[in-house]
Amino acid sequence: MLTKSEIQKLEKYFQALMNTQGLYIKEGNTNDAPAEVYKASEFLGVIYKNEDEGEVSYDFHLTILPEDL
Repeated sequence: MLTKSEIQKLEKYFQALMNTQGLYIKEGNTNDAPAEVYKASEFLGVIYKNEDEGEVSYDFHLTILPEDL
């Protein structure tokens, strides 16, 4: 589960990367649920936190629907 500090850092990173201020991240509902990424009210994808041998990484899965193209 992502901490509030991690969520804030990831939000700043994504806002700078995508040049948008409307992006935000919601915590997952349970300890093993991924965090959800939104732009305004539109769901974009999920972020998983990976911890392996003392190293942490974050996987972002972007959802693209055919009707969005």
